[in-house]
Amino acid sequence: MHNNNRFRLTALTLALAAGTAMAAENDPVIQNSFYPYAKDTPSHAGLSAGTVINKGNVAQFKDIVDPAFYGFIEKGWVELKVGETTSFDLHPNYVKATQDGAGQVKLGAKPGEIQGWVAGRPFPQEPDASDPRAGEKLAWNYKYGYNWGDSAAIYPFYWKYRDMDSGKVERTIKFNFHFLNFTGRVNQEPKPAITPNPSDLFRGIYVNVLEPHDVRNTQLLIHRAQDDLKRDNSWLYLGFQRRVRRLATGQVTDAFLGSDLMIEDFEGYNGRISDMEWSYKGTRYMLMPFYNHNELKLDAETHKDSDGYQVVAFGGQGGCFPEITWQLRKVYEVEAAPVDGSHPLSKRVHYMDAQTFTVPRTISYDRKGALWKTFTIGQAHPDHHLPANKGSGVSIDDSFSMIDVQAMHCTSGQFKGMVDPKLSPPEMFSVQHMRATGN
Repeated sequence: MHNNNRFRLTALTLALAAGTAMAAENDPVIQNSFYPYAKDTPSHAGLSAGTVINKGNVAQFKDIVDPAFYGFIEKGWVELKVGETTSFDLHPNYVKATQDGAGQVKLGAKPGEIQGWVAGRPFPQEPDASDPRAGEKLAWNYKYGYNWGDSAAIYPFYWKYRDMDSGKVERTIKFNFHFLNFTGRVNQEPKPAITPNPSDLFRGIYVNVLEPHDVRNTQLLIHRAQDDLKRDNSWLYLGFQRRVRRLATGQVTDAFLGSDLMIEDFEGYNGRISDMEWSYKGTRYMLMPFYNHNELKLDAETHKDSDGYQVVAFGGQGGCFPEITWQLRKVYEVEAAPVDGSHPLSKRVHYMDAQTFTVPRTISYDRKGALWKTFTIGQAHPDHHLPANKGSGVSIDDSFSMIDVQAMHCTSGQFKGMVDPKLSPPEMFSVQHMRATGN
């Protein structure tokens, strides 16, 4: 009798899951949000897979290249290679969580307040230009996006500091980066949240420097609270001092380890919703850095891993540009202006991918409003990457380039990203772990 009841319960669960999946398939809002290329793919006159955009023909494609990258091509710093537009389907569990929460999520009275969110994409509806808080809703979609899934690691991660005029590599730093969502979990056990969670955390980021010797074992830990109005808690462990110190709020906008990145730049934007004023500037079709890693011409000479994995190669002016292909994709243009008047930036312009809600292109402007930095984060399809990533539904951060156009300097990033929960256990995201690892 007990076995029969268990069978009926299992059958009922499967039927409910199938019903929810079918509802998601038939929901036009969900379809439009997660499968924008299901019916047709975007096109532009003269553009096809295999097209190479250079300074000789870039004017023809001005409408589909962001203004900063257009300037790079126009100067002859880089050529852009076009690939076929492909769908980066997120994991079905994330889509299902979005369907389950449809209509329940609302913004609070002020930026940083949200109600009713459990998991999935909070606002799958198409942004409305007449909605003054449309940009804020898109920012929430990014924050609660499926970037790196429930947990993952970049293991290892190489940063190179480059002089853009000479191409000289001034410094190479080897890291491990780890990411963990404490809540809103849809795929990795435990779901939907890790317990106990006494600090009511949403997300943790942990960084450990492996090389070179002078900064070896420098560690960074970031705790982001579920309540966006609470400030992040961040700690830094300096190996040569052998102690953990708490980071002051302003330090997240300093150059991290002498690079061209702030801690706030990580993943496109690594801060609170409430720290910015968000403005939706429109929906566009643009060339974005999405590709199949295994189909690229990779860097066979440096950083070849023991398992044969090869990182993305770099070229162009100063060696500052990843040698990847770009797809014509649906993009939301969102402007983020710091609330704090002492912030070193006047604004960032984010180009959010409408399907994945990753932020593959960001342009940053200094306090005077002049172009300062541009950030490219290459997105690799998980099914054409490491075997461990296949079927994960995670758009894999796979290369980056942060260019300081004023200083003619860049920091490039070469990744081995893995969606593997064993690499980022919850106990890793603690001050105690930093101390134990440091000693």
